[in-house]
Amino acid sequence: MKRDFLKGGSITPRILIVDDDQVLRSEFMDTFEEYGVIEAPDGQEALRILKKANEIDLVMLDVRMSGLNGIEVLNRIRKTSPGVRVVIFTGYGSKDVIVEALRGQADDYIEKPLDVEATREVIEKFLANKKGRPGSDAMDIRDKLEHVKEFIKRNVLKKITLKDAAAAVYLSPKYLSRIFKEQTGEGFNEFKFSVKTEEAKNLLLNTGYNINQISDKLGYENPESFIRQFKKITKKTPTEFRRAKTKRSV
Repeated sequence: MKRDFLKGGSITPRILIVDDDQVLRSEFMDTFEEYGVIEAPDGQEALRILKKANEIDLVMLDVRMSGLNGIEVLNRIRKTSPGVRVVIFTGYGSKDVIVEALRGQADDYIEKPLDVEATREVIEKFLANKKGRPGSDAMDIRDKLEHVKEFIKRNVLKKITLKDAAAAVYLSPKYLSRIFKEQTGEGFNEFKFSVKTEEAKNLLLNTGYNINQISDKLGYENPESFIRQFKKITKKTPTEFRRAKTKRSV
């Protein structure tokens, strides 16, 4: 379930709350109704939501849940959505749990039962600079295209479709495709693949991932598609690019 993301002509920051306590989720959504809140009853559902292209800014994640626990979910989020802020819920006052969460790169933690003002302070700490972004009804076409570009960049590790991007700015895919080309001079897919290629270069130069792993990490259907697209843009295969850059640095 999700609430309306448009409030008074602006796009509100989006929060994903992950907790197996339905009452807590409902109370959270009612208390923080000024935000666009999405709920997930368990870790698997949260990961399914985050696997798709999205605009979630903050995840509020319970530690103890049936199935995947919060620490396991946190570790997976850090691999697939490294830019998303994550705040851990812990109702057990356990220093070990808190330390483990922070080692897993949680951004903060909140103890249960939730104190509304303390929770609001934590949310504001991470989302204050996100508030007041122009909403779909207040955006001109240039704003919408910039929003689409940012949408692509923040979801570079996911499979991004024209339909996903169009939905983010409330345009039809056909219209977005046409206006993107007219206004930017390059097609939607051209821009998307150029962003993915820059991230691929970073992964090739700064990680030990092999070509198959990088292809999978960037959301390509198969390594062949990744290699073909990378070579089209850089004139080198990923392996040739990595080898050439490695030789220069030696």
